[in-house]
Amino acid sequence: MGVEKTSAALDAGQIEDRLRAMADPAIIAGMVRVGIATDDAIGISNPDLRTLAKTVGRDHARAFTLWKSPLREAKLLALMTLETDRLTQDEAFALAGDFASWEIVDEAADRFVAAGLFPELVARLAEDDREFVRRAGFAMIAGAAVHLKTCPDQAFIAVLPLIVAHAGDGRNFVKKAVNWALRNIGKRNRACHGEALTVAEALAASSDPTARWIGRDAVRFLTSDRLIARLKL
Repeated sequence: MGVEKTSAALDAGQIEDRLRAMADPAIIAGMVRVGIATDDAIGISNPDLRTLAKTVGRDHARAFTLWKSPLREAKLLALMTLETDRLTQDEAFALAGDFASWEIVDEAADRFVAAGLFPELVARLAEDDREFVRRAGFAMIAGAAVHLKTCPDQAFIAVLPLIVAHAGDGRNFVKKAVNWALRNIGKRNRACHGEALTVAEALAASSDPTARWIGRDAVRFLTSDRLIARLKL
């Protein structure tokens, strides 16, 4: 269902009403197929949410009010309309405490990176034992490795010990994010590739099955002909 033109002056309650009017339950089936939690979903595509976010504009206080909604779509819109230049580390960590879906985590991680919270927030999230909070730390690493082109390589090399420390976390959404972070560091450039590959090879030889899976998968990726050619190794 398309997005009608709306006003940037809408408050959180009016935006939630607009979201309910846009809902298309048929979309939910597709969400289920990719593992998105749908208990609180009403069925709005992410492209339509992004269009609505552009229409209503950014408003930091309103975003935090929207975040309190139980609706999956309201939470995503809240993240899309945060004023990232105002987002603090404590605010981001508080948001992380409510995470209950990989989709929300990964959207938030991008916002945290855009807010300039990499790398300081990463360890705080990664050291937290809650599955989706920890995932957020590694999703931040993965996103930053791709998007922060001018960030010093040392910032990424410095978080490799976090990958080693949590490579044994067998929870699905953590181990996939740890692997994702390691792979993205390794594909960043030649300098990062060597450091990441060393870690991946060590994990591949681990006696821990989760660490071994992460390591072997990362080694396969980091030694692939395609990546080797791109990095001109």
